[in-house]
Amino acid sequence: MYKDIIIFTGNSNPKLAKDIAKELKCRLGDAEVKKFADGETFVDLHESVRAKDVFIVQPTCNPVNDNLMELLIMVDAAKRASAGRITAVIPYFGYSKQDRKADHWEPITAKLVANLITAAGADGVLTMDLHAQQIQGFFDIPTDILYASKVIIKYFKKKKITQGVVVAPDVGSSKRARSYAKRLGFDLAIVDKRRPKPNVSEVMHLIGDVEGKTAILVDDEINTAGTMVNAAEALLKNGAKEVYAAASHGVFAGSAVKLLKNSVIKEVVVSDSIAVPKEKMFPQLKQVSVASMFAEGINNIHKGVSVSEILNPSE
Repeated sequence: MYKDIIIFTGNSNPKLAKDIAKELKCRLGDAEVKKFADGETFVDLHESVRAKDVFIVQPTCNPVNDNLMELLIMVDAAKRASAGRITAVIPYFGYSKQDRKADHWEPITAKLVANLITAAGADGVLTMDLHAQQIQGFFDIPTDILYASKVIIKYFKKKKITQGVVVAPDVGSSKRARSYAKRLGFDLAIVDKRRPKPNVSEVMHLIGDVEGKTAILVDDEINTAGTMVNAAEALLKNGAKEVYAAASHGVFAGSAVKLLKNSVIKEVVVSDSIAVPKEKMFPQLKQVSVASMFAEGINNIHKGVSVSEILNPSE
């Protein structure tokens, strides 16, 4: 067994790290993470980590490259300071959409990032809702995946919706939507879409009955929001009473906030895996916390206890 848990955070989502530490009844480790004048990342751990169980909380969201470098350098700093074990806690795993070669000469960047984290010295990874499940196999170190569906479903159960339907905004999200539908006791529908070009989607068909029902669109992330907004409009045209959108990660890239703010979606429910700055907040946005779930995962890893109950997305 390793010595005490010590949690560090970079600049990506310090609030989530603080909330996780609070759940664990411990403090955040003292670390300085900043930039040199030339833009290079500087890290200095201000306390000993020798033989300790180190957890570095750092979602690799926008600015992706800066946050990724902070994570890698913090892992390296802990390794060189003789940490007993280092776990990279990555609530949002950037570059996860580049998980295969979609064209002849494209990289598989998700695998590259997995290699970088391992090479930096991480002994394990704790993450949440990867864009593609096969990314777990890209790591040569233990990798545990949590699911935000646990807290998102709890949020919707409190609404006591009587007639509901869970909708997959595309065929690729159908497995996730089926899990939500089963646990909420709702019907399932699927939007058939096509992408004429990257980050642009068009609704082609709707599979399933949404007439007079409250529709909940579910996906792993909301990026540019075009898919969600177009799907919501199609659902209302097909007779849905109202539309909610739910996703594990609120990326909100490009004009996503403007699209969502002016959309027909009643609420946009995301976890706090990514910190949403004030300028990106909008009236329909609701954030649910995954701090207690990550705290439980960290505690189980530290104690060497099975985390299967946390990892299982079904209840």
